[in-house]
Amino acid sequence: MRAGISELAARLRNREISSVELTKAYIDAIEKLNPTLNIYVYLTFDTALKAAEKADQMLDEGDAPLICGIPMALKDNICTDGLPTTCCSRILKGFKPYYDATVWEKLKKQGAVLLGKANMDEFAMGNTSETSCYGAPLNPRNTNYVTGGSSGGSAAAVCANLAVYSLGSDTGGSIRLPASFCGVVGLKPTYGAVSRYGLIAYGSSLDQIGPLTNSVKDAAIVFDAIKGGDRRDQTSVDHDYGSSLAECLERDVKGMRIGVAEEFFDGINPEIKSSIDEAIKLFERNGAIIENISLPALKLALPVYYIIACAEASSNLGRYDGIRYGHRASSYTSIDDMITKTRSEGFGDEVKRRIMLGTYVLSSGYYDAYYKKACLIREEINREFDAVFEKCDVLIAPTAPNTAFPLNYKGASPVEMYLADICTVPVNIAGIPAISIPCGEDSRGLPIGMQIIGRRFGEATVLQAAHFYEQSAGKVIDDYEGGAVI
Repeated sequence: MRAGISELAARLRNREISSVELTKAYIDAIEKLNPTLNIYVYLTFDTALKAAEKADQMLDEGDAPLICGIPMALKDNICTDGLPTTCCSRILKGFKPYYDATVWEKLKKQGAVLLGKANMDEFAMGNTSETSCYGAPLNPRNTNYVTGGSSGGSAAAVCANLAVYSLGSDTGGSIRLPASFCGVVGLKPTYGAVSRYGLIAYGSSLDQIGPLTNSVKDAAIVFDAIKGGDRRDQTSVDHDYGSSLAECLERDVKGMRIGVAEEFFDGINPEIKSSIDEAIKLFERNGAIIENISLPALKLALPVYYIIACAEASSNLGRYDGIRYGHRASSYTSIDDMITKTRSEGFGDEVKRRIMLGTYVLSSGYYDAYYKKACLIREEINREFDAVFEKCDVLIAPTAPNTAFPLNYKGASPVEMYLADICTVPVNIAGIPAISIPCGEDSRGLPIGMQIIGRRFGEATVLQAAHFYEQSAGKVIDDYEGGAVI
């Protein structure tokens, strides 16, 4: 059975179970299931047991944070001092950072227990997690299907009960899409609400770290633990949320203004649309005010995203040249030849594709036509969202146009797989918060995800609406048969 943070925290505090015992239960489950599911790419059992012993001491002393002693996972692009962080790329195989990412630094201080690093798309570039150099993680709901990406291992770890919660990163939907495909909760916070220091960059103006959990309350607990400004990340903001977000969930939605934009529903699978229509009716029956709105610029969000993200990736990934760290070609005739061979050998096809696209749109003669124009349209998308949030508290939308793809599915056209991000990328472009929560299943038994989107630093309202739906809808997806026995 999958247990939440609050439940486990209570049992730890009552000394019904120790953190060491809890951690061993998760280790046993990982040893049994990970060889099949391929969720973890690096395991940290020895350090986890030491952290659990320390957490038990903190619990004995009293007044320990809620996450103290709770086993969790980190996406493999979040730096961990002395432990491999490879972005699931051959070019970084064996790389061990000499510092911790701020989010992991914060969690460690609060007694978190790290079980290992979770599988992902290479450098977070993909929406199925199949571009990983370690092979794809499998969806615990149905192992013939993908987990979604790029935080596929992080979502699958929670889904399979091989971690109580995990952290992922979201550049264009990489937390929310796998949350939708695996039937868990995924929160993408406001850009700047969580420090990106120690997150290996893909698109620096789009990336954001956030939690994947079993429930909305757990997402709020983890967000409370990692949010806040950081002098090492100049884009971060120490926003005053007033109080613990986990304590502000028990409110109804009477009078809440919920926007529904028709542009989010173009080309959506009818089963997904039907499930979300039911959810909207539930909100309306409980006193929410439904507003039909329009966001015309959304039709341009996907090309804008891929131009900006690939341009930033081209710049960020220029450092992987074989000179400073990571993989280096074994034979070469010159520095230029070494760099060329290193990058050709080290990067996978999808990463190369995005680097080349980004280099192209930044090149002389094309910068104004593509990158500059994309930035101007980004400003228009931001203005449209600002206008909408003057009359709406949150928006409701699908997380994805379809449920999980079959493994090795290439799409009917070259762009079909990129269209999986069509509902999520506008949120990253605007830098606003959004959460994906389970909203039933399709006819194949695969999870459907619903997205609730808020204004900048509006996480409290987003979480409140999501918690209300989670508690009221009664659409609980059956537990995965496996995972830790507690």
